[in-house]
Amino acid sequence: MLSQGTGVVVLLVISLLTADCIATGMVDNRLGTCVTSRGRVADLTYKNLTSFPFLLPNTTEYLDISHNSIQSITTQAFPRLPLLCFLKATHCGLTYISPSVFQHTPALQVLDMSSNYLRIIPDISLPQLSILDLSDNLYEDYQLPECFQNLTNLQVLSLGSKAALSVHLNDFKPVMNISLQHLLLGAGVRWQLYESGALGLLSMQKLTLFVNFCGHISVLDNLFVDLNVTQVSALKFITMFSDNCNITGDPFQNLKAMPYVRNLTIEHTWINSSFLEIFLKNVWLSSIQDLSFVNITYNEDTPDGLQFQFHPVNHSISLRAVTFDRVIHYQYRYPIFNMSFDDVSNLNYVKFSGSGMNILPCKILTTLPTLETLDVSDNLLSDLGFWWPSCSYTSVFPRLKHLLMSKNRFSSLSFISGQTHEMKQLESLDLSFNSIYLDKRCTWPRHLIELNLGNNNLGNSVFEYLSPNLERIYLSKTGITAITQENLSRFPKLTHLRLSSNSIQALPEQLNGPNLISLDMDQNAITTLSRHVLEGFPKLQFLKAGNNPFICSCDLHWFLTDLNKSCLLDWPLDYLCSNPVKFAGLPLSEYKTSVIACKTWLQATVAFSVLLLVATTLGVLFYQLDGVWYTKMLWVWIRVKRRGKKHSRLLKNKSFSYHAFISYSHQDANFVSSQLVPTLENAGVSLCVHERDFVPGDWIIDNIINCVESSYKTLFVLSKHFVQSEWCNYELFFAQHRAINIQQDYLVFILLEPIPTDCLPKKFLRLRSLLRQQTYLEWPKDERKRQVFWASLKSMLRMADKSVVLRDVATDLADTATLLNHQF
Repeated sequence: MLSQGTGVVVLLVISLLTADCIATGMVDNRLGTCVTSRGRVADLTYKNLTSFPFLLPNTTEYLDISHNSIQSITTQAFPRLPLLCFLKATHCGLTYISPSVFQHTPALQVLDMSSNYLRIIPDISLPQLSILDLSDNLYEDYQLPECFQNLTNLQVLSLGSKAALSVHLNDFKPVMNISLQHLLLGAGVRWQLYESGALGLLSMQKLTLFVNFCGHISVLDNLFVDLNVTQVSALKFITMFSDNCNITGDPFQNLKAMPYVRNLTIEHTWINSSFLEIFLKNVWLSSIQDLSFVNITYNEDTPDGLQFQFHPVNHSISLRAVTFDRVIHYQYRYPIFNMSFDDVSNLNYVKFSGSGMNILPCKILTTLPTLETLDVSDNLLSDLGFWWPSCSYTSVFPRLKHLLMSKNRFSSLSFISGQTHEMKQLESLDLSFNSIYLDKRCTWPRHLIELNLGNNNLGNSVFEYLSPNLERIYLSKTGITAITQENLSRFPKLTHLRLSSNSIQALPEQLNGPNLISLDMDQNAITTLSRHVLEGFPKLQFLKAGNNPFICSCDLHWFLTDLNKSCLLDWPLDYLCSNPVKFAGLPLSEYKTSVIACKTWLQATVAFSVLLLVATTLGVLFYQLDGVWYTKMLWVWIRVKRRGKKHSRLLKNKSFSYHAFISYSHQDANFVSSQLVPTLENAGVSLCVHERDFVPGDWIIDNIINCVESSYKTLFVLSKHFVQSEWCNYELFFAQHRAINIQQDYLVFILLEPIPTDCLPKKFLRLRSLLRQQTYLEWPKDERKRQVFWASLKSMLRMADKSVVLRDVATDLADTATLLNHQF
């Protein structure tokens, strides 16, 4: 029904919606702002606890003990949690909280103790506290303790009790000097008394009142007077009128005298038609710019039916935004508003959500010339329901920039793309949560730069149906399994890309998005992130990659150490290890790996350096501890062991009278007679010494030959005096000749002092050769080493009985000798 210059706005409400009151528990979720790791979160809800848990890690930052049976919290029972920043204890049956219970939680920022049985508002003195919810308890008044004046950082305060029926002047005085962002009061009951000035003491930006004003309009009038003093800018009324309330008078007449109120919300309230007409006329005359009806039930009680008459006003209306979210119409009929659209010519935001609307009225398409944002989400609209064929129009939303149509029944993307050409200023389109399918080629307008197709089953081919002019593309949960450079190359202006909740397993390293600023890849199947991928996005400022099954390995080392985490919007709470099994569930922020463990070249460098240092250290110790000398002895012993079996066959048929014949210079006789001979003979070794055992009267050469041949070994005591002795040269010659004939290690040299082989006379050329090839024992100057020297020599020469032939001893010699070997 239209008159000249008027239009009809028809609210099509065809489905009965239900909603619950959301007055309680209105604490902002600040989990991500103060909790640094999921490993520091303790969720103890529904654990049948009867007392406060005491054995908690002192690193706990978030604690939820809701839905237990804890009647009191005392200082003695409360654990020391110096890092605790978020505490929630709702539905616990709490009746008492000790005043000093929070003295060991100085970092507490969020405290929610709503929905309990507290009979007084507890003393709380936490300078860092920013959110406090004590709503839905049983205290009888709103008198705040004096210690609340210490809550200097408090931003959100929620109070409410069904037993508190009055508000007194000084109830909120302790927080009068604290600038609150949001104050929530009430528990859905009527206030019997409100003393003027009680809220006028406060400084706040937003006030939410969960109070029933039915029959107590005077209380509301006094409130409006005080709120005007506080200069509050946003008001919300929850359940302000009970069902079937008979409203008399004009409860909102004071709105016209409140120039600071810009936002007004009516939520979860029964509204009849008579009240609605009065209310809207007051809004028309007020300074309100944003008006919202949320989860309301509309009841018709006017005699004229559902038709409202709004007469033109003689001043401009401040209203810029109107929201109808979840509206239930009691009679299943739709109200008609007769009004001039000139009165709302400045309206730039309209939302009809949750109304069951299936057809958009024709007049809305053309009679809102200033509309910039239209939200018709959560309805029953389809392609032809929004673009109704019966409508005739020349222009559609001439200034519309943002169109939100999520949670409807839209389907054909090609049809929608063609219709958007009619909206000449359209920049963003939201088609998420619909039934969109890809049928044929799409023709998008050049001015459309943002498109949301989230929660539609589209697949990898969706990129082929999008406009190359798009700057922001949102494709969350669309069935995409891979993203390629070919996909990105289609959108040279792309700045924002959202691919959350898909099945993407990896990002190719060759991806290149020169203008990309924001990328959402969370909740996919990505196991690692390559440094080269992000290098392809030089302008990237925001990244979401949490809730992926990350493999904690060296591939993520750069991500943990080099990447600036300030660009990660969901760090660190949503980043967990999934593999290997030993790290499963570990927060990525707590996964530790070193540069050395992940850099092969660095490992090789460090290993070489360590080995070089160890080798140098061992070399120095080896030299300092005479390792060279001990090594020589060990080498000789090994050689003797290897050659023992070979020589045993040669010695099998031999017999000897002496263990050894000693050849030495008479100038070394003191060493031989005082040390060598006594030591060996005391050990049971039989020796042939020329001064003692040569046969008198025989030629000296014969004596030498006989002694050499009847001895198992010939023992030469070498010194500078030895090389100057003529007889020593003879003894050496015959002994060497015998050794050659029997092909065995017959000669043993004891070196009393160093004799450079190059300095030997030419007549001792044979000795020079032997010293380069033959085994010899060096007489040690160190007393400690002489025990090894004697043990080696005795092991070689000892026999059980010197009167018995040495056949058996010679056979076992290779196994028992411990000589050490040296070769020049």
